[in-house]
Amino acid sequence: MANLSKPFALLLAMAFAAPGIAAASGENETASNWRLGAAFGYGIRTNPLVQSDDIPIIVDLDVAWFGERWFFDNGDLGLTFANNKAVTASVVARVNSDRLFFSNTDTRFVNASLDGAPLSNAVDFRPPDRDYAIELGLEVLTGGRWGELQATVFHDVSGTHEGYELYADYRYGWRRQRLYIEPSVGAGFKSADLNNYYWGITPGEAGDVASPYEAGAGLNWHARLMIGYQLSRHWAVSLVAEHEWLNSEAAGSPIVAEDTLVGWFAGVSWRF
Repeated sequence: MANLSKPFALLLAMAFAAPGIAAASGENETASNWRLGAAFGYGIRTNPLVQSDDIPIIVDLDVAWFGERWFFDNGDLGLTFANNKAVTASVVARVNSDRLFFSNTDTRFVNASLDGAPLSNAVDFRPPDRDYAIELGLEVLTGGRWGELQATVFHDVSGTHEGYELYADYRYGWRRQRLYIEPSVGAGFKSADLNNYYWGITPGEAGDVASPYEAGAGLNWHARLMIGYQLSRHWAVSLVAEHEWLNSEAAGSPIVAEDTLVGWFAGVSWRF
């Protein structure tokens, strides 16, 4: 099973699991149920929330285990029920990653509302708290000479946002000796319940700075590029970049300052 990139996830997972990277070294690897690695370098993930800091990426770990049916892949726990030359299908449990942005916000005193209107006195503002959600869903992977396609559907089973997400990603890789290049494009449809929980503002959360806001369903688009060069059996140089466009319902929220997300990382990766 390939570790295809997940929406809002850190970008390094692509560099570890890109098909053909390890094989480009020309050395045989001992089969193992474990995939262990680490990346060292520098990168950022921008944060679209107001009064928020970008998320730095300096060191990232890759920890995965694949059994005959069960697997653990960087936080995702899954059970594969179909695995053949045409398709791999699994039931997967995961933690929703939209909550990550709300861990990097600052409380600041502001003199104007988010729509630019002046306030009579400076007020304290912090984007509202949001909880992590446990989601359960179906993941289908298929591929061939034409590339690889990932399709997923996830629903909240923790009662946090009670919504769902439909996601699709297409990728195609080119390999020339030790060099591997892989672009990918895709989209994720977020239901109204999911979108509103993370990006909406309830009347109880509203105040002088932010007005109540209810977000509907919306579609995010993304484009990614991964470039890797194998130095040896265990070491590679990696560059990963991503651009994601927030759906208009999320981007229109008073707590959102940017309608796009940008992430990138450059460095060296080590795989056991």
